[in-house]
Amino acid sequence: MRSAQRDDEPFLWEMLYFAAHMDEESGASPGQARHNPDLYPYVRDWGQPGDLGVIAFEPGTQRSLGAAWVRLPARESRTPAYVDDRTPELAIATLPTVCGRGIGTAMLRRLIADAAAHHPAIVLTVRASNPAARLYPRLGFEIVGEVVNRVGTRSHKMLLGLGSG
Repeated sequence: MRSAQRDDEPFLWEMLYFAAHMDEESGASPGQARHNPDLYPYVRDWGQPGDLGVIAFEPGTQRSLGAAWVRLPARESRTPAYVDDRTPELAIATLPTVCGRGIGTAMLRRLIADAAAHHPAIVLTVRASNPAARLYPRLGFEIVGEVVNRVGTRSHKMLLGLGSG
């Protein structure tokens, strides 16, 4: 794993396509994530103060396999997960071909450790029907509410206190 850099923005958009379940939408493509106003807050102009992320890669080929990142909310584009101006929102995804191999868990553990030095907490939303929803409580996230996601279904709003920031 390595820290996400400014030039990782194209890969973060690709991962957001999977994180937002756009791959389940008929006719959607990874490039369309960049043009979805609901998704702008997560990646647009990556590399701003407070942006923090990790990229998992294949050691032999250096091929990127997944990303986990947090971003502070911008005043003009707060998402339904908004808690306060100091709590960043998490996005995470792996390539579908590597799901279930523990890569997401490893990225999340590393990101939580990195974020603890900078932020008081991390917030995320996860679709109630998403099997990954079981991962977050194991890492300390607690359900603090429910929100309607961008496609109109129910998502859990979860918060992890980091004790710093």
